[in-house]
Amino acid sequence: MNLKPIKPKRISDQVFEQIRELIYKGEFKPGQQILPERELAQSMAVSRTSVRNAINKLVTMGLLEHRQGQGTFVSSPERREGNPLAAVMATDEATLDDLLEVRMGLECNAAMLAAQRATETDIIAIKKSLAEMEEDLANTDKIGSGPDAAFHMAVTFSTKNPVLIHLMRNFYDFLFVGIKKNLTHMYLDRNALEEVIVHHKEIFAAIEHRAPKDAYNAMHNHIRFVQDYFQNRNR
Repeated sequence: MNLKPIKPKRISDQVFEQIRELIYKGEFKPGQQILPERELAQSMAVSRTSVRNAINKLVTMGLLEHRQGQGTFVSSPERREGNPLAAVMATDEATLDDLLEVRMGLECNAAMLAAQRATETDIIAIKKSLAEMEEDLANTDKIGSGPDAAFHMAVTFSTKNPVLIHLMRNFYDFLFVGIKKNLTHMYLDRNALEEVIVHHKEIFAAIEHRAPKDAYNAMHNHIRFVQDYFQNRNR
């Protein structure tokens, strides 16, 4: 047997993973300035070197960006480079139907697993994203793509499935761009946006009530609604 010694995770890697999750979950929003290195180090009880290494890695990935004389900010997913999925979407090589077909497979299963495995912390995160979506619609007659994407990522994190989470992490920018494209077309259709909110409430309720089949069906109905909406719109 070719066994290898187990290496403890470096502190900077743990800092990196924690900040990355906050970005993916929408706690750190696009355009938002993150805390200075010193304050992050104090909050996490780690060295500034560990924080600096983690931030440099996130900058290299395109999740954060340094602005001269201003600080470090969360970059917009639409401007991030290096994600082949986002590039395909941006150049229209992939259609909304292509995107939604993939979402149907990934997210229906994610909702089902979330209903079985979500912790109280997960429930709070999903509920927070839903509240932000409702607030957006009430105040602006629109739904921000950030809170919508954060809702779906929070559902995925609730699955506790590392493979699914990894897939959705890499799919995140693509998901963000896709959701924004969808909602841009829906901005003038208040009824459609209200329906989207209802769907998300149904998904959340099924997960909160530990009803896997209902969660699967609620997510399926939501994505099917979006598919039908754009198919009918393009006829």
